[in-house]
Amino acid sequence: MKPRHAVLITVLLAAAVIAAAALGSVGIPLQAVLGILVSRIPGLRGLVSGEWSKAWEVIVLEVRLPRILLALVVGGGLSVSGVLFQGSLRNPLADPYIIGVSSGASLGAAAGLLFFIPQGVVGFGALPVFAFAGALLATWIVSGLGRQRGRLEPTSLILAGVAVSAVFTAMVSLLMVLRIQNLQDVYLWLMGSLSGRGWRHLGTAAPYVILGMLAALWLAKDLNVYLLGEEAAHSLGIDVQRLQRWVLIIGSFTAAACVAVSGVIGFVGLMVPHALRLLFGAEHRRLILHSLWVGALFLLVADTLARTVLSPTELPVGIITAFVGGPFFIYLMKRGSNYHG
Repeated sequence: MKPRHAVLITVLLAAAVIAAAALGSVGIPLQAVLGILVSRIPGLRGLVSGEWSKAWEVIVLEVRLPRILLALVVGGGLSVSGVLFQGSLRNPLADPYIIGVSSGASLGAAAGLLFFIPQGVVGFGALPVFAFAGALLATWIVSGLGRQRGRLEPTSLILAGVAVSAVFTAMVSLLMVLRIQNLQDVYLWLMGSLSGRGWRHLGTAAPYVILGMLAALWLAKDLNVYLLGEEAAHSLGIDVQRLQRWVLIIGSFTAAACVAVSGVIGFVGLMVPHALRLLFGAEHRRLILHSLWVGALFLLVADTLARTVLSPTELPVGIITAFVGGPFFIYLMKRGSNYHG
């Protein structure tokens, strides 16, 4: 990515953050939002002029800003995970939601919340571990069902993912019925919502997503070679089975961290990587970097709509992404399976 492009992207994201912080059931002027944010940057406080109420400051810094930043992290993480799955399986329908990874992470997180994790910050910090265990379980089952003659067959894996996702979702519902007294804990994230999320949620998810992105960039070169086909990749020294295992692990790891703090938000990892692949091509390093910021911006816009379109009532952001992603998924199915990365 060229430096001037990075600057433009940074400016765009900063503008989106400021706009999102200004919108809500309590409207705050853009100038006040900018002043509040700049006043917290060391060395720049003297440049700020104007006055704002303490209530506005609390709303911006303690309520909206952590939620906005978490939307950026989760949107970017889900998009990067989708790049990995689509690149490894060479199928535009592959994403954490479709192939069952998100439902597996949901099952692990639900089991952790309902049976194992104590309340509080320390307990919540352990939630991604349970989510990752559930995601790995789903990945192991789906990859086993999708393997034919020792190879992962993309269509079989997608179908297996849909089936496993349905079973795991039913198991989450069963856990909620059995432990109905803890239902509120699960509802905080199960419907795919960022409502009520704060700085501790951001601190939990961000390190995992950053680590997943760096690992994805590490795999980018091998994924580029794999686009030539399995035989060509083998001839160039790529261990295809090892590559696919790493992709499934890293993609599951990243998606699980997102699901643990946001619940199941579908279609972000499906739409963003596929659309960017059409615009920028299939070179994976570029695709990962663009998917990171576009996915972040997409989920921020979706979450801003979720909390403002019916204000003061908030919608789960998963509803917004499903309204956009459902038709997109149907479009991809209609196009057929002529996907070549």
